[in-house]
Amino acid sequence: MNAVTIVSKVWSFCTTLRDDGVDYGDYLEQLTYLIFLKMADEYSKPPYNRDVGIPEESNKARTPTTKATSTNTICMN
Repeated sequence: MNAVTIVSKVWSFCTTLRDDGVDYGDYLEQLTYLIFLKMADEYSKPPYNRDVGIPEESNKARTPTTKATSTNTICMN
């Protein structure tokens, strides 16, 4: 996925959410949070294997049944 595709996808989500009543600031906050979680997840796996400081019991991104995972999959894939 190249940068143009990612930007297009992000703006598409922004437009959809705006039409549903979510303002730009809220959207930006949620997007930033999802990117942070995605980066933390990637840094906790090989080849980095870093301790990202998120306790396993709090790490909802690794639980396949949570809503966070489905949102993460939609936004980041």
